This record gives sequence, structure tokens and C-alpha cells, in this order.
Amino acid sequence: MGFTGDTLARPDTPTRHERHPSPGETVPSTNAWVPIRTLAERHRVRALQHLLSLGESDRYLRFGYPASDEQIGRYVEAIDFDRDEVFGIFNRRLELIALAHLAYSPESNGQAAAEFGVSVAGKARGRGFGARLFEHAALHARNRGVDTLIIHALSENLAMLRIARNAGATVERTGAESQARLKLPPEDLLSRMGAIVEDQAAELDYRWKVHARRVDDWLRTLARSDA
Repeated sequence: MGFTGDTLARPDTPTRHERHPSPGETVPSTNAWVPIRTLAERHRVRALQHLLSLGESDRYLRFGYPASDEQIGRYVEAIDFDRDEVFGIFNRRLELIALAHLAYSPESNGQAAAEFGVSVAGKARGRGFGARLFEHAALHARNRGVDTLIIHALSENLAMLRIARNAGATVERTGAESQARLKLPPEDLLSRMGAIVEDQAAELDYRWKVHARRVDDWLRTLARSDA
């Protein structure tokens, strides 16, 4: 779900606009809090493993085409962790089960923009992870002075487009493809503090999971030695 690759809509395809009743203002999440960790260069291999685990249909929705292992490898290798932001959700076994890429780029009119793409492992669907990652990315984008959050998606990617609409985005459909644009309010003290609290809580959660896994590994080793 997210980016649509380099595919282009046919010029003779009719265009239809859809607008949320209150565009530009995000809707509060009804989902429980989910720890979302900012990923760095050292997580590149985990990002690759996550994307390679996606099935053919999920790859099609995420990239806009049935991406091969080689194409996914090139995509992950090209991620600039210094310029962009990458977010992940880990389960208790420290498996990366959801991944979001927030790619920053300047708009033609001088306003900053960022493009959002997300994928969720099949076993983790239905928990609102995609929506939470979108909210988290929008918060971080605001704090970097981004004016517009953009999602390119296939028109059949109803889950991704629903997330965008619920956040107040304007969705423009052009045949097989859609583009959602969400105008973001300027950063403020609340948005900055919100990002800090979320990031610190996610880091603590991750450290707890690492500690819990080490304890589990130690107990299993101890059990085998006593057998």
C-alpha cells in the first residue's frame, strides 16, 4: 500500500475528485496506542525482510506493480535514512510487522511535501496499524515544516484510500490510480511534544521487548541444559 511506482494514468481517463467533509484537519484515532519506532540505517536488512515477506497481491498494492525480489532490493537500498523517515512496528518477537516510508521532497511552488507509503504483514492486518503509522508520519512531517502529505495508490487499494479520507485528505482518482493530498497545519508546541513522547515511549517499549526476549532465550537455554 502506498507508492505506485512509475506507472502513469492514461491521458484520456476521466478524473474524479472526492473530498472529506473536513479536509486538512486530521481525525483523532480510535485505535489503542501502538508503539512506533523510528528506523535507522542499521534496520535496512529488517526492512528488506519485511517487504520480501509480502505476497504478490500485497506487493502490487504497495508498489503499484508486482515488484520482484530484485526490485524490492533496489528500493530498500535506495532509501535515504538521513533525508527521509522510516517507521516500524515490532511484535513481541521483535519481528517487523508494519513499515512506513515518509519520503521528503520540495513542491514546485516552494512548499515542502512528503510522500507516504506503508505495508503491513498479513498476520498483523485488521489492527489499525496502517492508520496509526499514517497519523505518526503526519505528526513528524508537520514538525519538519511539511505543508502537504501525499499518497499515490492504486484506486483498488481501498484500505489505503480509506485511511487518507478519514484523515481529511482530498482524493483524486484517475482511472486505475489515485492520489490523496492532506494539507497539514503548521507545527506547534503540542505537535513537537507529542512526537517526543511517542518516540520515547516506543523506544522504551522496544528495549523492554529486547530484554524480554533475552530472558526467554536464557530460560530456554536453561531448560535444555537441565533436560
